[in-house]
Amino acid sequence: MSLAQLHYTSVPPESGGSGVRFTAVTGGIGRGLLEEAGRLLGYEPPQDAPARPSDAELADFPQAFSHSALSGGGRLLARAVCVGAEPGGRRSAFHAHAVLLPPGEGLPGGALPITAWNSPYWAATTPDSGVPDPLDTLPASGLFYREGLIGFAASRAPWLAGYVAGLRAIAEDKEGEESDTPHQIVLVERRSADVAQWIALAGHVLPAASAARLTFTTYTRRPRDAPQRILGVLPADARGLAELPRHFRVLDCTDGAHEDTDTSRDSWAETAARLWLAGMPELFEEAEALPGGRFDPGALAAVALRAGVDPGPDGRADAAGWARTHARALDEEQVRILVGALCAPTGEDRTTAETQALTDLFAALAGRSPDSVTAPLAALVLTEAVRATTGAGALAAGPSSVTDTAPAAAPRELPVLPEMQLRSLSPEFKQRLGVELAFELRAGISADLSGTGPDTSRPVGLLRIAGILGVDCTELLPDLADRLAAALLAAPESAYTPAVQTALEEHFELRVALLSALDRLAAADPAAATRLLNRTTLSLRGVQSLPHLRMCAEAPAPWSVTGLSEDGGEQDRVAALAGVLRAAGVSPFAEPLVLRTAVRLVWADGTPTAGEARRLLGETGSDAHRSAGTWATLVAAALGGPGDDPDAPDLAHDLLRSFPEKLEPRVRSALLLLEFAGALRAGRAHTGWIVRARLLRADAEPVEQGVLEQALGALARQLLSEERPNGELYDLIHGGDADLLAAYDRAAREETTRERLRTVPAYTADCFIAWSSFPGANPAWDRTRTALLDKVLRPVVRSLPAGDLTAVEESFGRAGQHHTEEFRAWNRPGALGRLGLALRRRTG
Repeated sequence: MSLAQLHYTSVPPESGGSGVRFTAVTGGIGRGLLEEAGRLLGYEPPQDAPARPSDAELADFPQAFSHSALSGGGRLLARAVCVGAEPGGRRSAFHAHAVLLPPGEGLPGGALPITAWNSPYWAATTPDSGVPDPLDTLPASGLFYREGLIGFAASRAPWLAGYVAGLRAIAEDKEGEESDTPHQIVLVERRSADVAQWIALAGHVLPAASAARLTFTTYTRRPRDAPQRILGVLPADARGLAELPRHFRVLDCTDGAHEDTDTSRDSWAETAARLWLAGMPELFEEAEALPGGRFDPGALAAVALRAGVDPGPDGRADAAGWARTHARALDEEQVRILVGALCAPTGEDRTTAETQALTDLFAALAGRSPDSVTAPLAALVLTEAVRATTGAGALAAGPSSVTDTAPAAAPRELPVLPEMQLRSLSPEFKQRLGVELAFELRAGISADLSGTGPDTSRPVGLLRIAGILGVDCTELLPDLADRLAAALLAAPESAYTPAVQTALEEHFELRVALLSALDRLAAADPAAATRLLNRTTLSLRGVQSLPHLRMCAEAPAPWSVTGLSEDGGEQDRVAALAGVLRAAGVSPFAEPLVLRTAVRLVWADGTPTAGEARRLLGETGSDAHRSAGTWATLVAAALGGPGDDPDAPDLAHDLLRSFPEKLEPRVRSALLLLEFAGALRAGRAHTGWIVRARLLRADAEPVEQGVLEQALGALARQLLSEERPNGELYDLIHGGDADLLAAYDRAAREETTRERLRTVPAYTADCFIAWSSFPGANPAWDRTRTALLDKVLRPVVRSLPAGDLTAVEESFGRAGQHHTEEFRAWNRPGALGRLGLALRRRTG
């Protein structure tokens, strides 16, 4: 079969003028096909090329060797080269020689298009006759021999994986050249011959049909506009390639670039690159015959392993997964060889994914393959699980007669192990492996926990492995339980992993130890224990004495400090406390700490009110609170309440009697101050009120605000009464206590005081005398008394009927006639009356 040919040149032979045209064409080629071919056959010299190159310079010009798809289904295989300068020397001239491959046909003998690179049959000039000479074949140049390609692949190792990943994307592209965004590879090389070698590599990577259809050009100045799949670009034209659309994979293989800039991981491509670097490109064909085919990562990794090529941790994981999926399609010898390769020592850590894939493969083979096949895999799975999760490598643990692994760099998550299959292994095998792994197992079970999910899963998973291998770890359980308990309380959701749940269900001794440890910790932090029980499925069944945990399980939702429910009703938190204590199953007198736990559960967000604290003390007694330490909570309820809590003084009195030996001096003085406030309100306080209040306050500093308000408020109200002892008002006035004077002022302005002023004439007269006394004693008293006379007393007096006003004046008679005159002068309208009163007081 003679190949149809085209000659396309920028140097027409007919005249000295310039132009681009077909100069020789095989007969029968239509105009439309010529026009399409013309768009593919152009040649643009390098941007830094000389206008009139010498013969030596022409030899360095790149060749545009291309294989392009045509719209009619055929292919165009062409070589375009620079042939010198056009007449006039304005620009370089080129000549393109092409052959047309009909649809469905290729080169004679099934040769791949790239093999025609540098074939001696490519012409650089137009035939003198103007008619292409017959051409039956394009013999290969012989440049792409196996060893040469292997050497070239080794020289391009950093970009090899990225290149083969791009080839697979091209082969799997269903839309092909018809797509607006076909996958394309841009190769930046200094020589177009190196691009040709890349394309020759593709002939071994791709299936034969895909390799035959692969379009390419070894040189282009404009990769964005080129339709071929593989494009060669010179370094001078590489600027701006980073801005190409995402469907371009750019590989800059020049001296200034060191690796593929595409950081995405492709395990198939990495395995393919390793095969080239191992000098075994023929293994692509072997993978083609396996289930999954040439582009299946597991199939390619499997053939690599069987040939002694390590595909790396991702590849080994792929191979194990592939073997598990296709186990029924593989014969026993294939499985044996692959398992042996997977279990061979490696020079790098096995990843979590690889270990899990090996574990899954063991689960699939156990019971179906002979023990001689599965035992090494089981040993590897168990050994890797133990040593990877403890962070101890095989070298640190010493050599193993069963299997050997590389040191693990850091603890990793334990894989999901097929326990049923592992337990079915022979007792001798498990005993031998248990002896070898006992040290790592015990060390991993004893390792510290940080509270995260993998960390809590590791020790319990190792404990289960120890059980399978018969390694006794009984004495490690208490410490493991303590560490697990702390982790569960710190982070319930992340620490209570499925592995922990399973271990607790299957290992009764661990369950008992853990719940006991949690019960102890719940006594110190019941809120954390409550969160754990509310947010997990941890059950208390099967363990008898867990008083603190049982209280946490039965505790109501934390109530507010106000003691009000959401609907505004009263909450009986003391009754709730009794219910929580019943859940404990033990008496607070027998186990006082349960009282502390109950108090913290019911009052999780604060302290009891003074009234609740009195009930707690009355119902439980002081001994239980003293032993449980909750007496401090009762003291806090007394001292931390508001200034108007009527129960606080009585609670202070009870606390002083119940816990005299527990109270430090400051707290004792504060409680005495509260008790004194109650005595004042009840009229039981002995004389010397202000002096006693001043001394107690000094000893109680810093005094809680509510306590101070209680004491000063009660004292101020008693100083406003008619029954105050002689001398107390004098002490108030001359003491100069700003806080007490402010409390006195506030009490005088209360509505109860105003109402008494309006209804009791004798009280009105008494307040006038008090507030008119000792002018000039000190500025603070003058400000207070003047404000009370003007803002409190005067509005009341001015509103009194004449009869009530007369009754007030008559009340002064018993205190002295001069008070009556002063009152009348003070109450007389106009400034002169007030001035006369002031002058009389200064001279009186």
